[in-house]
Amino acid sequence: MSATTQKESITWKQLISFFLPLGISATLVTLSHVIINSTLARAANAEVVIATYALPLSLLGLTEKPVVLLRQTCSALVRDRISFRAMGVVSSYVFASIMIIGLVLCYTPIGEWVFLYFFGVERDLLAATISVYQILMYVSIFSGLRCLFHGIIIFNMRTKWLTIGMCIRLLAMYLLSLYFITTNNVSSGKVGAIIFLVGMIIEAAVAIWEGTSLLRKVIPEKAPDHPIETKQQIFSFYKPLLYSSIIAVIIGPSINAMLGKTTQIHLAIASFAIAGSLTQLVMSFFSYIHQIVLNFYRKDPGTVFRFSLLLSFIPGSLIAILGYTSLGPIFMTHVMGVKADLMQASLSTLRIFMVMTIVFPWLDYLNGIIMLRGQTKVMVISQSANAFVTVLTLVTAILLVPGWNGMIGALAQSIGMLAELLVVFYVLRKTANHLEQNLSIKNM
Repeated sequence: MSATTQKESITWKQLISFFLPLGISATLVTLSHVIINSTLARAANAEVVIATYALPLSLLGLTEKPVVLLRQTCSALVRDRISFRAMGVVSSYVFASIMIIGLVLCYTPIGEWVFLYFFGVERDLLAATISVYQILMYVSIFSGLRCLFHGIIIFNMRTKWLTIGMCIRLLAMYLLSLYFITTNNVSSGKVGAIIFLVGMIIEAAVAIWEGTSLLRKVIPEKAPDHPIETKQQIFSFYKPLLYSSIIAVIIGPSINAMLGKTTQIHLAIASFAIAGSLTQLVMSFFSYIHQIVLNFYRKDPGTVFRFSLLLSFIPGSLIAILGYTSLGPIFMTHVMGVKADLMQASLSTLRIFMVMTIVFPWLDYLNGIIMLRGQTKVMVISQSANAFVTVLTLVTAILLVPGWNGMIGALAQSIGMLAELLVVFYVLRKTANHLEQNLSIKNM
């Protein structure tokens, strides 16, 4: 799916300078939500205001998935202006679809039904909740523009611009937050939506500025031997990624629904949320391993493997430190404000999540190889295996050990991801053996 790349020696310094800004920018994303939540907490009726913001935000998490995938697609396929124009056509279709969905949810009875019966919004909060989403729906568009140009920036090894863009975004969000707080204008969830939208617009502007500069000055009109020229080629890569992300949507609601059948429902949901947020914070830094594979594997697979091997030990080690040393209780008590039974339940859940932190780096690494080969259809199968095993584990654990509470969610999510890893590994090994057999036949 990409142009032939001549093998060359890659240094660890190159890999670190490429990966570190990506990891930092992914971790900094969590701070944007901290800024918004701490702002909304200043409202007179903070619980209601935060609720009217949090529910539309969860819907945004679903509608934003298709545009986030533009980053991987662009990074894997765009090598010249011809392929970028094809990528632009596909992106415009995605943006148009997201806008139509947003308008339907905001301005038709379908949106009211979704918020009332799918998200369980109270009827007296419905108008306020929808008014927040009327702002948040535009976040997806600017997020998509950001991700599109991030793909160009990443392939051209200018990853520092992702960190720069995120830092400027956070500064703008913080200053806007101070404005709302000092003027006593924190009165609704729309404040959070405005802060988020402004931050995303600024980050997108930085990405577009650097990306268009690369298009003008660095990226050629036509790269030699690069086969990607049409929107159909882009779609054949992108659509399986989209389908797999749609399947992944099943996992979160399934876990939350099943945790409602444990022996201590509120403890289960809270402990899973706390342990899950810590796990995601740790894993977010390592969520760009696939980009190392996409950009360096063809040049020096051995060095990429060794670098990924080193990275793979870090998230599990960090969770082990939090889960099995005194640092965990100290962090939860003094930083997160978690106490007593909830802290113990969260620690127990965090220890189960160790499995997922060990599996995740290797899944991201192998998914990078899948994308590099253009075999993204495999990801639909592997994600289906993840969803199926997750639900099966949830049902089994609820029947056998309902007293495990939040640990059930952590176990199901971890075993599901392990199943996904095994499917990807099996397919890659099988296709590698098939390739070797074809080469040996040709050389006979």
